[in-house]
Amino acid sequence: MKSGAEPNTALLPRGAALFDRIDYRLIETPEDKDNLYLMRYRAYLQAGLIEPSPSLRVSDRFDETPNTWNFGVYVDGELCSSVRIHLLTSEWRMSYTTEVFGDILHPRLDRGEVFVDPCRLVADPDKHHRFPELPYLTVRLAFVACDHFNADTGLAMIRTDHQAFYRRIFLHETISPEPRGFPGWPTKKAVLMATDVRRQRDKVLARFPIMRSSAFERRMLFERSIPRQAATRPILLTTPRTLDVASQALGSV
Repeated sequence: MKSGAEPNTALLPRGAALFDRIDYRLIETPEDKDNLYLMRYRAYLQAGLIEPSPSLRVSDRFDETPNTWNFGVYVDGELCSSVRIHLLTSEWRMSYTTEVFGDILHPRLDRGEVFVDPCRLVADPDKHHRFPELPYLTVRLAFVACDHFNADTGLAMIRTDHQAFYRRIFLHETISPEPRGFPGWPTKKAVLMATDVRRQRDKVLARFPIMRSSAFERRMLFERSIPRQAATRPILLTTPRTLDVASQALGSV
């Protein structure tokens, strides 16, 4: 779908113009999934994160979990970048981030906190240099998700050399005491960053107004018409806030 922020807001010199040319699309068809997994492979290979593989694809078990949204960012109809958004609640914990940093996150999830966890942020290695604004417009989906799900905290499990970007955009702080290994990245380590969404939201919007979204855009992006089926469905909490969040995650609103 076309994004719904204010079209004349400049992010970077070419930001507004590119914003009008992008579509955010949920990756659901076999063809779109294959294109995404191929783009991931090419991006990770060029970045030195993985070794060559005969499959030429990168996917994992979290691509199909019911608390996951895989988005493609298309410029003029071409897939140029992607991000996977996880909604994490006390009953929905499926994510690499909770596996790697579970000692930090599980106690907070036990207390009822709601996290938005973006991961698998990649850009087409042949196209991203043409669009320097692309990383901003891709991670924007995480900010939009925080609004939609009324999240307490926005997370980012990222390479150590990417911390400055998330501090600058979302005012993230590193909350892991030391870098840790990430599954599938034999040569790199990851840190966990987080931001208090409600405390920092207005500051982020003041600096990057293009992060704004409409209620219509948020519904179009995150409310599925057909819920995904899981092998074992978690039992929803009975508290009104978490029930509402989990219902939105299933697209049953």
